Formats: sequence, structure tokens, C-alpha cells
Amino acid sequence: MASKLHHGVGSVGSWAKRCYFASRAVIEAAIRSHGIGATQWYVLYQLAHAGPTMQKDLSKILKVERSTLTVIVGELVRKGLVTQIPDEADQRQKRLELTGAGEALWRELPDPIVLIHQVAFAGIDEAEIAVAVRVLQTATERLDQLAQGTGSE
Repeated sequence: MASKLHHGVGSVGSWAKRCYFASRAVIEAAIRSHGIGATQWYVLYQLAHAGPTMQKDLSKILKVERSTLTVIVGELVRKGLVTQIPDEADQRQKRLELTGAGEALWRELPDPIVLIHQVAFAGIDEAEIAVAVRVLQTATERLDQLAQGTGSE
């Protein structure tokens, strides 16, 4: 019985992955007409909510490889949505900021996170959602620790 609950297509991990992909598809569909992709949207989201951010920090925040983020940021810069400002202490490091055009686009973009929450969690008790959040948060923290080699065995 446990193997059906903890392994394979019926596992929490499998459902978390499927939910992630379904959510990403909703985000992509919501923003597609604005000419940006999901990871570009996440970059704009971060800059719109947290303000200017160092590119190396954004890589960690978004859990995106530095090389991948470099390409994504390059596209946003070419589109005139983001600017890269060299760090005063280390010219190789770049601080990212929304441009006026980036801020204007951000105001026009739909918020797919709100849509996802409204659709995915409609009619589900808040206490059940809180349990799901707590379980996934704990699992994520443990897996992050394991990946960093600091997990307890």
C-alpha cells in the first residue's frame, strides 16, 4: 500500500511536478500575447516586487542556471524591458532594474498567479491548503539541504 502512495504516478512528488507544469502552462498562456516567456515573467515579477536585484542573486532566487539567466536577461535587455547596471565594486557583476517600458509592460500583464490560485484552489478548505503548503515547504527545504550536501542522514 505504501508503495502506491509514496512512489510512482500517485506520489506527492509526482503530483507536485504535474501541478508545477500545469501552473507553468497557465502562466505561459496568460502572457504569450505580451511576447515574453514564463522565466522572463518571473524575472520581471522579481524586479517589480523586490526592486533592483543583482543578477547573481536572481539566479539563486529563481533557481535558474547562471548561463540560462544570462540569455533570458539578454532578451529582456534587447526588448528594452530591463537594464543591466555594472556594480560599482565589481564591474563584472550586474544589477538588474526594470526600465520605464518594463514597468509599463508589468502594469499591463495579467497576474497568472492570482488566476492559478482562484482556479486550482477554489472550494478547497484553507486549513487543507495550509497543510499542503507546510508539507511542500518542508520537503523543499529538506531537498535543498540534501542538494547542497548539508542534509542529515
